[in-house]
Amino acid sequence: MTSKERAHFRSLAATMNPIFQVGKASLTPEFTEAIREALEARELIKISVLKNCMDDPVEIAQVLAERTSSEIIHVMGKKIVLYKENKEKAKKQAEKDNVRKW
Repeated sequence: MTSKERAHFRSLAATMNPIFQVGKASLTPEFTEAIREALEARELIKISVLKNCMDDPVEIAQVLAERTSSEIIHVMGKKIVLYKENKEKAKKQAEKDNVRKW
């Protein structure tokens, strides 16, 4: 991912609200699966790490990125932004772009 793409996704995430919160239980298999499903549906998600979570947000982001095959866009304070390209959406968009050219 290029720095321009990363900056673009950071700007998009700036206006987003977190859709998940990591709490005292930290990363459970169910939580990781929910993140994976959300990334498939939205591609870009924001996660908030609560104060009662004793794990480091950077470490949480690294583990989540590894387990979900996503990329870390940004970790600032207690907020994590992850991105995973949806191959099906990209393929459909490419098909639409090809149709429009003719």
